[in-house]
Amino acid sequence: MRTGTHAQAGGSGSVAAETGKARLRRIGVIDVGSNSVRLVVFDGMARSPAYFYNEKVLCGLGAGLGSTGRLSPKGWRCALAALHRYAALAGRMQLSGMIAVATAAVREARDGPDFCAQVERETGLQLHVASGSEEAQLSAKGVLLGWPAAEGLVCDMGGSSMELAHVSGGQVHDRATAPLGPLKLAEIADGEKRARFVRKQVKALRRAVAGEPRRLFLVGGSWRAIARLDMERRGYPLKVLHGYEPPAAQLLETLAWIRAREPAELSALTGTSMARLSLVPLATLALEELIARIEPGRIAVSAYGLREGLLYRQMPEAVRRLDPLIEACRHMEAAASRMPGFGETLFDWLGPLYAGRSAAELRLVHAACLLHDANWRAHPDYRAELCFDSVTRGNVGGIDHPDRVFLGLALLNRYKATAPDATATLFRGILPEPRAAEAVILGRAMRLGAMLSGSATGVLEHARLEPGDGRLTLTLCGPAREFAGEVVERRLQSLASRLDATGVMICAE
Repeated sequence: MRTGTHAQAGGSGSVAAETGKARLRRIGVIDVGSNSVRLVVFDGMARSPAYFYNEKVLCGLGAGLGSTGRLSPKGWRCALAALHRYAALAGRMQLSGMIAVATAAVREARDGPDFCAQVERETGLQLHVASGSEEAQLSAKGVLLGWPAAEGLVCDMGGSSMELAHVSGGQVHDRATAPLGPLKLAEIADGEKRARFVRKQVKALRRAVAGEPRRLFLVGGSWRAIARLDMERRGYPLKVLHGYEPPAAQLLETLAWIRAREPAELSALTGTSMARLSLVPLATLALEELIARIEPGRIAVSAYGLREGLLYRQMPEAVRRLDPLIEACRHMEAAASRMPGFGETLFDWLGPLYAGRSAAELRLVHAACLLHDANWRAHPDYRAELCFDSVTRGNVGGIDHPDRVFLGLALLNRYKATAPDATATLFRGILPEPRAAEAVILGRAMRLGAMLSGSATGVLEHARLEPGDGRLTLTLCGPAREFAGEVVERRLQSLASRLDATGVMICAE
């Protein structure tokens, strides 16, 4: 793969060499697509990457490609201007490396090589033109960045093409591409002819990629626009696209609903640009046929795609094996908490409350403990609500919407003895009441541990929390005895009441 590193952004050389020298420094990715041109700067190569900068311009580089065989002149000028700006930004952001990739439009256009040559001559950026198979692979790797255990099919809708790939066991298997982007479909004026074309192309994709459709992961701006409209249509309370899982039947209804409305009406609902929404009705045709053809067990929207796949491809295998949620929480604790490292102590201390629980349950307890103090600088009157918002709306992978709400409610209750019931009620459609009750218990348990110790190490190591026989016993030994007090007693009883138990505090040698 050819790579481009702007002279002011870190020198020349391969991507592997650049990222190998500074794995925790900023990595830039430029994606020259058929419809949009985007710059994303990742702040390092951690397992759950932070987005240092993100900018997109809708250029329509592939508009009219099917009839002319050439890139859109207007799109060319727009894309070149954007790339000039991105190269200048890269020069000021102290990037350790830059990866610049072009996809279907540049790949297919007769004048694609001329475009790449002008870009390099004027900006210093070398555009690697990805093949259709490589594009599908990178999108699938992006999904693996967000879902390490992803099993199913990944569908990436770009401006000119649509890719399908099979992911299983942490690997990308069969993959294929088809000319099904909305810019391509817009060139087929006859509705019946367009429908036949869509059916033929989706059938060919499915024949080439025969993986088990346990889940269909949707990647790309058109799919995200559709998902946002689905959220608005049903009044879904959590406006986070990554991990959103609409039922197939509901999504099919939304696709028909979108086609029956004008782009201006849809834009007013979501704030999505008219340029994007003008193409979305065409994208619905491909998605409708895809759902009918593969009959997925579940459908999930991914905010991670080709750009994240480029980052994932450079990661050492040891980094890929890390849990993206836990790593993100560790980073937030290290950057924002009063006592970094206490989260692990708190998690260990709560162990007796969660004996025999599944790895998935313990993982959320672990994440909550790491985050329990990350918003301590917020105003006390709003700290609990900010905790809820920062988790439920945080840009992290490895977590679905029910788990986001669970963590949010746990942290809300960590800071408020009487957290508002309205919050749990609002999200009841996402998180059932029994799990919401579990989140309250976890919040009160963290509240007790943090209050007892002042979120400092060296205290909980000498205290034991033991449930059993209708009692919740807090035993303070040695130096921990000095930390007993009325406020600790109140926190203990608050937690015990949620466990239908009586709190008992013992000071022992």
